[in-house]
Amino acid sequence: MPQISRLLLAAAFLGLAFSVAGSSQREQILDDYKNGLAPGWETKSFAGQTHYKVEFADKQFSIKATSAAAASGLFYKIAYDPRERPILRWSWKIERTLAKGDERAKAGDDYAARVYVVFPSLLFWNTKALNYIWANKLPRGEALPNAFTANAMMIAVESGNGRAGQWLNEERNIHEDFKKYFKTEPPMVGAIAVMTDTDNTGESAVAWYGPIIIGRNSP
Repeated sequence: MPQISRLLLAAAFLGLAFSVAGSSQREQILDDYKNGLAPGWETKSFAGQTHYKVEFADKQFSIKATSAAAASGLFYKIAYDPRERPILRWSWKIERTLAKGDERAKAGDDYAARVYVVFPSLLFWNTKALNYIWANKLPRGEALPNAFTANAMMIAVESGNGRAGQWLNEERNIHEDFKKYFKTEPPMVGAIAVMTDTDNTGESAVAWYGPIIIGRNSP
């Protein structure tokens, strides 16, 4: 399914009630997975079903995602100001990238792992998203608009198979990233999501996502 449709469906999905992050906390863990998936997670299917389950392995709890020619994501609806809480941290691991995956082509718009932040708008076609991807071919550190829509920026936090099979820790400043790539101040965050998708390439992928943390800048 074209990415623009994914964004619009996500925007409609986010029209439901969501929780508000308390501004007094230094950081907030969305879910530690110790009791399974927390109630805040909801599945949104775009093409078939990626299977998500909590797994305890490598001495930690994580979400294991398995996708075969499918695309569905897990959304955690949460409202907060990215200027107050700009830091996003997570850990992840993949089995391998997608051989046919290509960030510059619509037919290659699949990713073994991505963590993304959705910024909904009252005009739902203005919904924007920062996609932090484990890229297939785009070099680490580079970014480009999604092949289907400029409303989604694809940011290569990792790339290729050189570190596949390893747990990696990541940290991003979503406030600075939004300003850099969309040339304006960000609106409120509406959701944080994870997605392993393989519908465009028809391949399969396995990934693991550790707990996601939102927080303030260090004092």
